[in-house]
Amino acid sequence: MAQDLRRTALYDVHVSRGARMVPFAGWEMPVQYPMGVMAEHLHTRSQAGLFDVGHMGQIIVRPRDGDMQAAALALETLIPADVAGLEEGRQRYGLFTNPQGGILDDLMFANRGDHFLLVVNAGCTAQDLEHLQSLSAVQTTLVQDRGLLALQGPKAAGVLERLVPGVGDMRFMDSAIFKRDGVEYWISRSGYTGEDGFEISVPDDRLVVFAEDLLRDEAVAPIGLGARDSLRLEAGLPLYGHDMDDGVTPAQAGLGWSIPKLRRPGGARAGGFPGADRVLQELADGPAVKRRGLRPEGRAPIREGVEIFTQASGGSAVGRVTSGGFGPSVGGPVAMALLPASLTEGQTVHAELRGKRVPVTVTALPFIKPSYNR
Repeated sequence: MAQDLRRTALYDVHVSRGARMVPFAGWEMPVQYPMGVMAEHLHTRSQAGLFDVGHMGQIIVRPRDGDMQAAALALETLIPADVAGLEEGRQRYGLFTNPQGGILDDLMFANRGDHFLLVVNAGCTAQDLEHLQSLSAVQTTLVQDRGLLALQGPKAAGVLERLVPGVGDMRFMDSAIFKRDGVEYWISRSGYTGEDGFEISVPDDRLVVFAEDLLRDEAVAPIGLGARDSLRLEAGLPLYGHDMDDGVTPAQAGLGWSIPKLRRPGGARAGGFPGADRVLQELADGPAVKRRGLRPEGRAPIREGVEIFTQASGGSAVGRVTSGGFGPSVGGPVAMALLPASLTEGQTVHAELRGKRVPVTVTALPFIKPSYNR
Protein backbone atom coordinates (compact mmCIF):
# COMPACT_ATOMS: atom_id res chain seq x y z
CA MET A 1 0.00 0.00 0.00
CA ALA A 2 1.30 3.46 -0.91
CA GLN A 3 0.43 4.81 2.54
CA ASP A 4 2.86 2.31 4.09
CA LEU A 5 5.81 3.70 2.14
CA ARG A 6 8.22 6.03 3.89
CA ARG A 7 9.19 9.38 2.39
CA THR A 8 12.42 11.34 2.65
CA ALA A 9 12.39 15.01 3.62
CA LEU A 10 12.79 15.83 -0.09
CA TYR A 11 9.50 14.24 -1.18
CA ASP A 12 7.79 17.58 -1.92
CA VAL A 13 10.84 18.78 -3.89
CA HIS A 14 10.67 15.69 -6.10
CA VAL A 15 6.94 16.11 -6.75
CA SER A 16 7.27 19.84 -7.47
CA ARG A 17 9.91 19.08 -10.08
CA GLY A 18 7.71 16.54 -11.86
CA ALA A 19 9.34 13.35 -10.62
CA ARG A 20 7.64 10.02 -11.18
CA MET A 21 7.56 8.39 -7.75
CA VAL A 22 7.81 4.63 -7.29
CA PRO A 23 8.08 2.18 -4.37
CA PHE A 24 11.69 1.21 -3.62
CA ALA A 25 12.90 -0.78 -0.57
CA GLY A 26 9.93 0.44 1.49
CA TRP A 27 10.29 4.08 0.40
CA GLU A 28 8.56 6.28 -2.17
CA MET A 29 11.41 7.48 -4.37
CA PRO A 30 11.85 9.36 -7.68
CA VAL A 31 12.63 7.02 -10.56
CA GLN A 32 12.93 9.82 -13.14
CA TYR A 33 12.19 13.49 -13.82
CA PRO A 34 10.77 15.11 -16.98
CA MET A 35 14.29 15.17 -18.48
CA GLY A 36 14.11 11.36 -18.79
CA VAL A 37 16.48 8.60 -17.72
CA MET A 38 18.88 8.81 -20.67
CA ALA A 39 19.29 12.59 -20.46
CA GLU A 40 19.70 12.41 -16.67
CA HIS A 41 22.40 9.77 -17.10
CA LEU A 42 24.34 11.79 -19.69
CA HIS A 43 23.96 14.99 -17.65
CA THR A 44 25.58 13.28 -14.66
CA ARG A 45 28.47 12.04 -16.81
CA SER A 46 29.09 15.51 -18.30
CA GLN A 47 28.06 17.91 -15.50
CA ALA A 48 26.58 17.11 -12.07
CA GLY A 49 23.61 15.09 -10.91
CA LEU A 50 21.88 15.36 -7.53
CA PHE A 51 20.45 12.15 -6.08
CA ASP A 52 18.24 11.71 -3.02
CA VAL A 53 19.69 8.65 -1.26
CA GLY A 54 18.00 9.37 2.05
CA HIS A 55 16.45 5.91 2.04
CA MET A 56 19.84 4.40 2.89
CA GLY A 57 20.65 3.64 6.51
CA GLN A 58 23.16 5.77 8.41
CA ILE A 59 24.41 3.97 11.52
CA ILE A 60 26.76 5.33 14.19
CA VAL A 61 28.89 2.71 15.94
CA ARG A 62 30.59 3.86 19.16
CA PRO A 63 32.95 1.94 21.45
CA ARG A 64 31.31 1.25 24.81
CA ASP A 65 34.48 2.10 26.72
CA GLY A 66 35.95 4.73 24.40
CA ASP A 67 38.46 2.28 22.89
CA MET A 68 38.22 2.72 19.10
CA GLN A 69 40.68 -0.11 18.48
CA ALA A 70 38.45 -2.51 20.41
CA ALA A 71 35.44 -1.28 18.42
CA ALA A 72 37.33 -1.76 15.15
CA LEU A 73 38.35 -5.30 16.05
CA ALA A 74 34.75 -6.05 17.03
CA LEU A 75 33.56 -4.83 13.62
CA GLU A 76 36.17 -7.06 11.99
CA THR A 77 34.33 -10.09 13.41
CA LEU A 78 31.46 -9.18 11.07
CA ILE A 79 33.26 -7.42 8.20
CA PRO A 80 36.20 -9.06 6.33
CA ALA A 81 38.10 -5.80 5.92
CA ASP A 82 40.85 -3.81 7.61
CA VAL A 83 38.71 -1.76 9.98
CA ALA A 84 41.43 -1.38 12.63
CA GLY A 85 43.87 0.09 10.10
CA LEU A 86 41.46 2.70 8.77
CA GLU A 87 42.79 6.18 9.48
CA GLU A 88 40.61 8.88 10.97
CA GLY A 89 38.89 10.83 8.20
CA ARG A 90 38.96 7.92 5.77
CA GLN A 91 36.25 5.57 4.51
CA ARG A 92 36.26 2.04 3.06
CA TYR A 93 33.90 -0.34 1.29
CA GLY A 94 33.06 -3.53 3.14
CA LEU A 95 30.71 -6.51 3.34
CA PHE A 96 28.70 -8.27 6.02
CA THR A 97 28.96 -12.03 5.46
CA ASN A 98 26.90 -14.92 6.80
CA PRO A 99 28.13 -18.31 8.12
CA GLN A 100 27.80 -19.81 4.63
CA GLY A 101 30.02 -17.10 3.14
CA GLY A 102 27.15 -15.26 1.44
CA ILE A 103 26.83 -11.48 1.46
CA LEU A 104 24.29 -10.08 3.93
CA ASP A 105 24.87 -6.51 2.75
CA ASP A 106 27.53 -4.22 1.32
CA LEU A 107 28.33 -0.96 3.07
CA MET A 108 30.63 2.01 3.53
CA PHE A 109 32.35 2.54 6.90
CA ALA A 110 34.18 5.69 7.95
CA ASN A 111 36.48 6.38 10.90
CA ARG A 112 35.28 9.61 12.53
CA GLY A 113 37.76 9.75 15.39
CA ASP A 114 35.63 8.64 18.33
CA HIS A 115 33.13 6.53 16.37
CA PHE A 116 32.48 4.83 13.04
CA LEU A 117 29.77 5.89 10.60
CA LEU A 118 28.29 3.12 8.47
CA VAL A 119 26.07 3.64 5.42
CA VAL A 120 24.05 0.54 4.53
CA ASN A 121 21.39 -0.41 2.01
CA ALA A 122 17.80 0.64 2.69
CA GLY A 123 16.31 -2.83 2.53
CA CYS A 124 18.96 -4.25 4.86
CA THR A 125 19.04 -1.54 7.53
CA ALA A 126 16.96 -3.38 10.15
CA GLN A 127 18.87 -6.65 9.79
CA ASP A 128 22.22 -4.82 9.81
CA LEU A 129 21.31 -3.04 13.04
CA GLU A 130 20.41 -6.37 14.65
CA HIS A 131 23.65 -7.86 13.33
CA LEU A 132 25.71 -5.03 14.84
CA GLN A 133 23.87 -5.23 18.15
CA SER A 134 25.37 -8.70 18.64
CA LEU A 135 28.70 -6.96 19.36
CA SER A 136 29.15 -6.30 23.08
CA ALA A 137 32.07 -3.89 22.54
CA VAL A 138 30.02 -1.27 20.70
CA GLN A 139 26.83 0.77 20.89
CA THR A 140 24.87 1.34 17.69
CA THR A 141 22.52 4.19 16.83
CA LEU A 142 20.41 4.55 13.70
CA VAL A 143 20.53 8.15 12.49
CA GLN A 144 16.91 9.24 11.98
CA ASP A 145 17.09 13.03 11.72
CA ARG A 146 19.33 13.45 8.67
CA GLY A 147 18.90 13.00 4.92
CA LEU A 148 21.56 11.83 2.49
CA LEU A 149 22.37 13.37 -0.88
CA ALA A 150 24.76 12.23 -3.60
CA LEU A 151 26.23 14.90 -5.88
CA GLN A 152 27.99 13.15 -8.75
CA GLY A 153 29.76 14.17 -11.93
CA PRO A 154 32.79 16.12 -13.20
CA LYS A 155 31.38 19.47 -12.03
CA ALA A 156 30.32 18.21 -8.58
CA ALA A 157 33.45 19.42 -6.78
CA GLY A 158 33.22 22.95 -8.15
CA VAL A 159 29.53 23.20 -7.30
CA LEU A 160 29.90 21.92 -3.75
CA GLU A 161 33.05 23.97 -3.07
CA ARG A 162 31.06 27.18 -3.61
CA LEU A 163 28.63 26.16 -0.85
CA VAL A 164 30.99 24.29 1.47
CA PRO A 165 34.54 25.66 1.10
CA GLY A 166 37.24 23.05 1.57
CA VAL A 167 35.50 20.03 0.09
CA GLY A 168 37.49 20.41 -3.13
CA ASP A 169 40.65 19.38 -1.22
CA MET A 170 39.15 16.01 -0.28
CA ARG A 171 40.52 12.85 -1.87
CA PHE A 172 38.51 9.87 -3.03
CA MET A 173 37.15 8.08 0.07
CA ASP A 174 37.94 10.94 2.46
CA SER A 175 35.23 11.51 5.08
CA ALA A 176 34.92 14.75 7.05
CA ILE A 177 32.53 17.03 8.96
CA PHE A 178 32.10 20.58 7.64
CA LYS A 179 30.20 23.37 9.37
CA ARG A 180 28.11 25.85 7.40
CA ASP A 181 25.96 28.44 9.17
CA GLY A 182 26.35 26.46 12.38
CA VAL A 183 25.12 23.23 10.78
CA GLU A 184 27.18 20.04 10.49
CA TYR A 185 27.45 18.50 7.03
CA TRP A 186 28.89 14.98 7.02
CA ILE A 187 30.63 14.63 3.66
CA SER A 188 32.53 11.83 1.96
CA ARG A 189 34.12 11.97 -1.48
CA SER A 190 32.46 8.87 -2.83
CA GLY A 191 29.43 7.64 -4.71
CA TYR A 192 28.09 4.82 -6.85
CA THR A 193 28.12 6.15 -10.40
CA GLY A 194 31.74 5.78 -11.51
CA GLU A 195 32.09 9.58 -11.43
CA ASP A 196 33.87 11.87 -9.01
CA GLY A 197 31.42 13.11 -6.43
CA PHE A 198 30.26 13.38 -2.85
CA GLU A 199 27.75 11.91 -0.44
CA ILE A 200 26.42 14.55 1.94
CA SER A 201 24.50 13.87 5.15
CA VAL A 202 22.35 16.89 6.05
CA PRO A 203 19.95 17.50 8.99
CA ASP A 204 16.36 17.01 7.82
CA ASP A 205 15.39 20.55 8.77
CA ARG A 206 18.06 21.97 6.42
CA LEU A 207 17.83 19.40 3.66
CA VAL A 208 15.34 21.14 1.36
CA VAL A 209 17.17 24.48 1.50
CA PHE A 210 20.53 22.84 0.86
CA ALA A 211 19.21 20.74 -2.04
CA GLU A 212 17.62 23.80 -3.63
CA ASP A 213 20.90 25.70 -3.22
CA LEU A 214 22.65 22.96 -5.17
CA LEU A 215 19.93 22.81 -7.83
CA ARG A 216 20.17 26.56 -8.44
CA ASP A 217 23.52 25.92 -10.11
CA GLU A 218 22.92 25.43 -13.83
CA ALA A 219 25.37 22.50 -13.82
CA VAL A 220 23.16 20.48 -11.43
CA ALA A 221 20.06 18.49 -12.36
CA PRO A 222 17.93 16.23 -10.15
CA ILE A 223 18.48 12.57 -11.02
CA GLY A 224 16.24 9.59 -10.28
CA LEU A 225 16.76 5.92 -9.51
CA GLY A 226 16.56 4.96 -13.19
CA ALA A 227 19.71 6.84 -14.14
CA ARG A 228 21.39 5.90 -10.88
CA ASP A 229 20.97 2.27 -11.93
CA SER A 230 22.31 2.75 -15.47
CA LEU A 231 25.25 4.80 -14.17
CA ARG A 232 26.34 2.17 -11.66
CA LEU A 233 25.79 -0.61 -14.22
CA GLU A 234 28.13 1.07 -16.72
CA ALA A 235 30.67 1.48 -13.90
CA GLY A 236 30.48 -2.27 -13.22
CA LEU A 237 29.23 -1.74 -9.67
CA PRO A 238 27.08 -4.54 -8.22
CA LEU A 239 23.71 -3.82 -6.63
CA TYR A 240 22.66 -5.68 -3.51
CA GLY A 241 19.66 -7.94 -4.06
CA HIS A 242 20.49 -8.28 -7.75
CA ASP A 243 24.19 -8.98 -8.45
CA MET A 244 24.82 -10.24 -4.91
CA ASP A 245 22.81 -11.52 -1.98
CA ASP A 246 23.10 -13.92 0.95
CA GLY A 247 23.67 -16.81 -1.46
CA VAL A 248 26.51 -15.13 -3.38
CA THR A 249 30.03 -15.06 -1.95
CA PRO A 250 32.52 -12.16 -2.22
CA ALA A 251 34.63 -14.01 -4.80
CA GLN A 252 31.56 -14.82 -6.90
CA ALA A 253 30.46 -11.18 -6.75
CA GLY A 254 33.90 -10.01 -7.89
CA LEU A 255 34.44 -8.23 -4.57
CA GLY A 256 37.51 -10.09 -3.34
CA TRP A 257 39.47 -6.83 -3.60
CA SER A 258 37.61 -5.59 -0.50
CA ILE A 259 39.24 -8.34 1.61
CA PRO A 260 42.90 -7.37 2.19
CA LYS A 261 45.88 -9.70 2.68
CA LEU A 262 45.90 -9.25 6.45
CA ARG A 263 42.45 -10.90 6.65
CA ARG A 264 43.55 -13.80 4.44
CA PRO A 265 45.63 -16.89 5.39
CA GLY A 266 49.04 -15.81 6.67
CA GLY A 267 47.80 -12.30 7.43
CA ALA A 268 48.04 -10.64 10.85
CA ARG A 269 44.27 -10.91 11.43
CA ALA A 270 43.31 -13.74 9.10
CA GLY A 271 39.72 -14.97 9.15
CA GLY A 272 37.58 -14.48 12.21
CA PHE A 273 34.46 -13.38 10.30
CA PRO A 274 31.31 -15.34 9.38
CA GLY A 275 31.88 -17.82 6.57
CA ALA A 276 35.64 -17.22 6.58
CA ASP A 277 36.56 -20.79 5.61
CA ARG A 278 34.55 -20.75 2.39
CA VAL A 279 35.24 -17.10 1.57
CA LEU A 280 39.01 -17.46 1.93
CA GLN A 281 39.16 -20.80 0.12
CA GLU A 282 37.31 -19.34 -2.87
CA LEU A 283 39.61 -16.31 -2.91
CA ALA A 284 42.61 -18.64 -2.97
CA ASP A 285 41.31 -21.24 -5.45
CA GLY A 286 38.91 -19.13 -7.48
CA PRO A 287 35.12 -19.49 -7.52
CA ALA A 288 33.27 -21.76 -9.92
CA VAL A 289 31.02 -18.89 -10.97
CA LYS A 290 31.74 -15.18 -11.05
CA ARG A 291 30.08 -11.88 -11.92
CA ARG A 292 30.99 -11.06 -15.52
CA GLY A 293 30.26 -8.27 -17.98
CA LEU A 294 28.19 -8.87 -21.13
CA ARG A 295 27.82 -6.84 -24.32
CA PRO A 296 24.84 -7.90 -26.46
CA GLU A 297 24.91 -7.32 -30.21
CA GLY A 298 22.54 -4.67 -31.56
CA ARG A 299 20.69 -2.18 -29.37
CA ALA A 300 18.13 -4.37 -27.59
CA PRO A 301 19.00 -4.65 -23.88
CA ILE A 302 18.98 -7.93 -21.98
CA ARG A 303 17.54 -7.52 -18.52
CA GLU A 304 17.69 -9.21 -15.14
CA GLY A 305 16.56 -12.83 -15.14
CA VAL A 306 17.44 -13.58 -18.78
CA GLU A 307 19.13 -16.98 -19.04
CA ILE A 308 22.56 -17.38 -20.65
CA PHE A 309 23.65 -20.41 -22.69
CA THR A 310 26.99 -21.35 -24.22
CA GLN A 311 25.28 -22.78 -27.31
CA ALA A 312 23.10 -21.13 -29.95
CA SER A 313 20.56 -23.92 -29.46
CA GLY A 314 20.05 -26.77 -27.02
CA GLY A 315 21.90 -27.33 -23.80
CA SER A 316 21.21 -26.02 -20.33
CA ALA A 317 21.53 -22.46 -19.07
CA VAL A 318 24.92 -21.71 -17.50
CA GLY A 319 23.82 -18.54 -15.74
CA ARG A 320 21.43 -15.64 -15.71
CA VAL A 321 21.60 -11.88 -16.06
CA THR A 322 21.65 -10.13 -12.68
CA SER A 323 21.59 -6.53 -14.02
CA GLY A 324 21.04 -5.29 -17.53
CA GLY A 325 19.88 -2.34 -19.58
CA PHE A 326 20.97 0.27 -22.09
CA GLY A 327 24.21 2.11 -21.37
CA PRO A 328 23.79 5.68 -22.63
CA SER A 329 27.50 6.54 -22.27
CA VAL A 330 28.54 3.24 -23.86
CA GLY A 331 26.02 3.70 -26.66
CA GLY A 332 24.59 0.21 -26.43
CA PRO A 333 23.21 -2.45 -24.12
CA VAL A 334 25.29 -3.72 -21.19
CA ALA A 335 24.66 -6.39 -18.59
CA MET A 336 26.22 -8.35 -15.76
CA ALA A 337 25.64 -12.02 -15.01
CA LEU A 338 26.81 -14.78 -12.71
CA LEU A 339 28.58 -17.12 -15.14
CA PRO A 340 31.13 -19.95 -15.07
CA ALA A 341 34.55 -18.51 -14.22
CA SER A 342 36.00 -20.67 -17.01
CA LEU A 343 34.45 -18.42 -19.68
CA THR A 344 37.02 -16.09 -21.21
CA GLU A 345 36.73 -12.43 -22.19
CA GLY A 346 35.75 -12.12 -25.83
CA GLN A 347 33.91 -15.45 -25.79
CA THR A 348 30.44 -15.50 -27.35
CA VAL A 349 27.55 -16.83 -25.31
CA HIS A 350 23.82 -16.60 -25.98
CA ALA A 351 20.96 -14.87 -24.18
CA GLU A 352 17.46 -16.26 -24.60
CA LEU A 353 15.00 -13.46 -25.38
CA ARG A 354 11.38 -14.33 -26.09
CA GLY A 355 12.30 -17.85 -27.17
CA LYS A 356 15.15 -16.73 -29.43
CA ARG A 357 18.84 -16.84 -28.58
CA VAL A 358 20.95 -13.81 -29.40
CA PRO A 359 24.77 -13.63 -29.32
CA VAL A 360 26.38 -11.85 -26.38
CA THR A 361 30.09 -11.23 -25.74
CA VAL A 362 31.71 -11.83 -22.36
CA THR A 363 33.41 -8.51 -21.51
CA ALA A 364 35.69 -7.05 -18.87
CA LEU A 365 34.22 -4.80 -16.20
CA PRO A 366 33.70 -1.87 -15.91
CA PHE A 367 32.16 -0.76 -19.20
CA ILE A 368 33.41 2.82 -18.72
CA LYS A 369 36.58 4.17 -17.11
CA PRO A 370 35.77 5.54 -13.63
CA SER A 371 36.68 9.17 -12.91
CA TYR A 372 37.40 9.11 -9.19
CA ASN A 373 39.53 11.88 -7.65
CA ARG A 374 42.43 9.73 -6.46
